[in-house]
Amino acid sequence: MKTYIVGGAVRDELLGVAVKDRDYVVVGATPEQMIAQNYTPVGKDFPVFLHPVTHEEYALARTERKTAPGYKGFVFHTDAGVTLEEDLIRRDLTVNAMAKDTDGKIIDPFGGRRDLEQKIFRHVSSAFAEDPVRILRVARFAARFPQFSVAAETNALMQAMVAAGEVDALVPERTWQELARGLMEVQPSRMFAVLRDCGALQRMLPELDALWGVPQPEKYHPEIDTGVHVMMVVDYAAQHKLALPIRCAALLHDLGKGVTPPEMWPRHHGHEMQSAKLVEAVCQRLKIPNDCRDLSVMTAREHGNIGRALELRAATIVTLFERCDAFRKPQRFIDMLQASECDHRGRTGFADKPFPQNAYMQKALAAVQTVNGGEIATLMQQRWPDQPARIPEAIREARVKAVALAINEVKTSD
Repeated sequence: MKTYIVGGAVRDELLGVAVKDRDYVVVGATPEQMIAQNYTPVGKDFPVFLHPVTHEEYALARTERKTAPGYKGFVFHTDAGVTLEEDLIRRDLTVNAMAKDTDGKIIDPFGGRRDLEQKIFRHVSSAFAEDPVRILRVARFAARFPQFSVAAETNALMQAMVAAGEVDALVPERTWQELARGLMEVQPSRMFAVLRDCGALQRMLPELDALWGVPQPEKYHPEIDTGVHVMMVVDYAAQHKLALPIRCAALLHDLGKGVTPPEMWPRHHGHEMQSAKLVEAVCQRLKIPNDCRDLSVMTAREHGNIGRALELRAATIVTLFERCDAFRKPQRFIDMLQASECDHRGRTGFADKPFPQNAYMQKALAAVQTVNGGEIATLMQQRWPDQPARIPEAIREARVKAVALAINEVKTSD
C-alpha cells in the first residue's frame, strides 16, 4: 500500500504557486484495508475515504470506461492491482497527471513537467475525448494560467468532441459551475478564447459567441469589436477582484448587440432591452443562480442609463431607483453601478478615465434613503385621512426633492 499526492497540488508546487488542496491516491489497497485503518468511506461512484486525523480525501487508484454520452457515462474500476500510471493516464492534462511519493520524488510518466516548463496544456491520452467537462476545465485552467497555450493536437481533439456533440450532453448546472469558476480566475477572457477556438462557445453560449465581429462606433469603442469589448470588461472586473455576480453581469451586459441587424451597424439603438431579454433566456437555460441572474438582467437593461446618469433629471433618477428596487436592495443597485463602471472602463484607452456616474448615483441613492416614508405616511393620514392615494405621491415627491438637492450639490461643487 503506497500513498501519493497527485494532480493540481503537484503542478502548483512545481510552479511555485500556493497549494490550496491536496488530492491523494492510494495504490495497492482495498476498501476493507482502508476501513481497517480508520479511514471513513465517502465516495459514491468509486472508493474515496477521509483520513482519520486530517480528514483529507484519499481515493483508491482507479481506471474508468466510457459507457454512455456525457460526463456521467462512466464505469469505474478499483482494486489493489491498479497501478499509479493506470490511474494517472485517465486524467485530463499532462500537467495534472503527475504524482509525488512520500519521499518527495516526482512521478511524471506523461511529460507534465516538460509541458509546465513550456507552458502548454496537452491532453494525456485519447481518453480525454470521453468527458466533455474536460473542455471546460482546459478553458478554466487557461483563465487561471493565462500565459499557457493549448497544444494544437489538444485543440484539434476538442474540436472533434464538439463536432461529435459531446458538449451538447453537458448538463446546465455543470456548465455554469465551470464557467463561474473560470470567471473568478485571474483572466477570464482566456477561458472564452479557448472555448471559441474549439467551437464550444457557439454550442454553450451562442448569444455570447455572436458578439465577435459585430462593430461598435469607434468614437465610444476604439476597440470596435463587441466581443473584444466584453472580454475587456470581464477582465477589468477580474483585475479588481469583484464578486461573481458583477463578473457575470459584465459578461452578459451587451448580448443584444449580437442581434442588431447588420444594416444598423455600428449603432445599436435599443440594445439594452434586447440584452435583458437574452440574459433572461441564458440564465434560465444554464440555471444561473438568482443573484447573478438578477444583477445581470438589471445591468443589461440599465447600463446605458447609468452612462447617461449626469444628464438625468431627479424624477427620472427616482423612477430608475423604483424600477431597480433600489430602496429595498441598495447593495444590488451599487453592484450594478460597479458593473456599469466595468463596462465604461473595458474599452481601449478608457481604463483610467474617470467615471463620475458611480459616485453621483450613489450620492443620489444615499439622499433618497434619508426620506422617512413612514413619517410622511403618518402625517398624510392625519391631514387627509380619506385620501390614502396621496401617500405614495407625497413620498415620491419627497424623494425627488432629496435627489434634486443631492445632485445640485454635486454639480455646484464641480
